This record gives sequence, C-alpha cells and structure tokens, in this order.
Amino acid sequence: MNKVLIISPHFPPSNLAAVHRSRLFAQHMPAFGWQPIVLTVDEKYYEEALDYNLVKLLPASLKIIKCGAFKVTKPRIIGDIGLRGFWQLYNVARNIVKEQKIDFVYIPIPSFYVSLIGRMLHKATGVAYGIDYIDPWVHTFPQKTLRHRLSETVAKTLEPIAVKYASLITGVAEGYYAGVIERNPHLKKSCFFAAMPYGGEQQDHDAIKRLSISPYLFNKSDKTQLVYAGAMLPKAYEPLEKVFESIAANKQQFQDVEIHFIGTGKSPNDKNGYNIKPLAIKYGLWGSIIFEYPARIPYLDVLIHLDAADGVFILGSTEPHYTPSKVYQAVLSGKPVLALLHSESNALELLQDTKAGIVLPIIPEDLNGIEQQFSDTFQQYIAFMHLFDKNAVNKEAFNKYSAYAVTKILCDALEKIQPKQRIR
Repeated sequence: MNKVLIISPHFPPSNLAAVHRSRLFAQHMPAFGWQPIVLTVDEKYYEEALDYNLVKLLPASLKIIKCGAFKVTKPRIIGDIGLRGFWQLYNVARNIVKEQKIDFVYIPIPSFYVSLIGRMLHKATGVAYGIDYIDPWVHTFPQKTLRHRLSETVAKTLEPIAVKYASLITGVAEGYYAGVIERNPHLKKSCFFAAMPYGGEQQDHDAIKRLSISPYLFNKSDKTQLVYAGAMLPKAYEPLEKVFESIAANKQQFQDVEIHFIGTGKSPNDKNGYNIKPLAIKYGLWGSIIFEYPARIPYLDVLIHLDAADGVFILGSTEPHYTPSKVYQAVLSGKPVLALLHSESNALELLQDTKAGIVLPIIPEDLNGIEQQFSDTFQQYIAFMHLFDKNAVNKEAFNKYSAYAVTKILCDALEKIQPKQRIR
C-alpha cells in the first residue's frame, strides 16, 4: 500500500469536532490502497475533556504515534495545540517520513499553524503534502477587535507560506478553499483540489447501542423535544434571532415544544458560558421553550441525546460555503430534521435528496421574512413528523455523503499526484 502520514494534533480521546475528519479518513483509507499513520499530540497535553469511548471507534490496526508538547502556562498565553506541539510534531514527522518511506503527508486544519509543517517536510525530505480545510484560515470577522484584526493579518501572512508547494488542497466544500486559490493563483497549475463533505458514519450510531450511555441533559416529556447539538457560528445568530422572534410572536403554536441547545457555549468546558440563554431571555422563551447546555459533551453522548429526542434542529449560517457536519449525524439519527440553511449550502441538497426533513432556505439579503416563514415551516414540520418513517429515508441518496464515499474522493485525488512527486 501507499503510505500517508496524517498530522492531526487532536485525535481521540480528544472530543473536539475536527478529530472526526481525521478519524474517519484513517478508518476507510485502507479500502482504497492507502495505509494511514496518524501523528498526534499525547492527550495529556490537551485542554478539553477527554472521551475514551471515542477510542473504541478506532480500527485496531490503525498505527498512531504520539508526541509531546509544551504545557499551557499560567496565565494562559498560548493554548493552540498546534503551536504548543509544533516543533515536536515536525521533528517526529520528519523521522517518520524518512523511516517509513511515506508517500504523502496530509494535514487537516485547524490547528492552522500545523499546515506550515507540510512545507517544512517537503523542503527537508521532498515528500509531497496536502492541506485539508475543515475551516477557512483567512476570513473576515463580523467584529473588528484588535484580536480579530491581528488574527486576520497573521493568517494572510502565513497561509501563502504554508500552501506554496502543496500538491493537494481539499476542504469540506469548495467555498472553504476558494479564497486560497484567489490569493495564490499559481496553485492552479501545480496543485489538485477536491471538495469533500464531512460525511456520516453509520457505525458510530450503531456503537451507542452497545455502550452504556444514557441521556442526562433533559428528561423525556409529553412535549415535542428537538435537539440542536454543536457550536454556534458568528453568522448564525442573526437567523437564530429571527427564529426566536417568530416563536415569541406565535407562542401558542410552540407551547408544547422544547428546543435543547447542546454544546453551544463560549468555550468547550464552560458550563456557564451561555450564548443562547441571553437571547432566549430577551424573547421570554428561556426555561419554557428554549434550553441551553453550554459545555461540549462527548460525541457519542450527543448521538444518545439525538436518539432520545423527537427531532433534530439544524441552524446554518448566512455564509453559503458553510456545511454543518451535524447534518450527517441528524440524518443517521433516524429522527425528522428541521433545518434553516443557506439556499446555496450543500447540506440543503442532502436533506432534500434523502427526504429526511423539512428545510427553510436562508437568503441573507432577505432575513426579515423568516419570522413568518419559520412559523409556516414549523407547521409543515409537525405534519411531517407525524408521518415520518425512518425506513423511508432515501439511504441510497445518502450513500454519496457517507464517510466511506467521502474518503474515496480523497484517495482518488491522491492517486492523481504523480508518484515522482512522492518520496520513496
């Protein structure tokens, strides 16, 4: 087999959302002729709560190599694991490339700084490398604080250095790396590009049946309970406020509904870092219709709560390229989905193709109409929920969004890179 080194500073038992991208690639790559080796930072240097149930999802044959990192200082000056473990990752990766005869180095970002290791390895060993954009590195922040301006400046300075000799650039959607091509037009001649959604993994949902995990954030009630699970993007708050306006104006319609927001807080481990609660209080919805549990909970615990709910609520962003990974979990949960998504989002097409839910398209230029549209859409959703049969979901339409199919796209792209570009 060809050998690929995946450099992912966070990996199970880390519970950060990005680890699933690397985890699922590593799981399915051998089926397409690529043997993965994962280089990560030892979990004792992680800041987030650990989830050892995630380790149980890893293939027994997967080779994982761990390195050290600098500890977080007090006061906390540098938290980014990619910076704290940068030199350790580079030094270990260089030895792996030489000793294991690695054919390709693949680096999912964030952590964005780790992408620089690809170019450094290319210079030191000649190995080809690629970068996977789970999030855009350079983007415009809605707020222009000093911290945001500095972050944008650093990104615009470092990204061209990192991508200059890349042989492959991938992303969750084309929009995630479109700006990279615009800022670095030379890549059109020297680099391959591929868009791959997160993808869903049925085995993850099957796993919760054999693990002793029960829902603990809310109790089953006679009300219709929906779950939103995952972080809130800055550009999702405007449509969310429109939704809350709609609910407040039509309380009679929503009196038997509960929407539970899980893991939406200001930081992963802060149980009091509420983002949704202030907005819910503003519209008089807190504690009756809207509930929030700010701290991130383990991935499999999220799946348990989706399984316990009556339906899944998904809120997208006003950015067209944003494709929420939670949409794949939602479809595989077997629960009816209610979604607000940008009209150009790939996730909208997924829900329509699979017939797994009701979607209200977001048109950023016309958000003022959402209040009435959401009320009407919710009525449709309740009717859809009563008739919903999870066995009627179009599984064939979902196949192209499976983690297996997504990994095939990556491996097909790797095959396009000339063997002479790889070190042997």
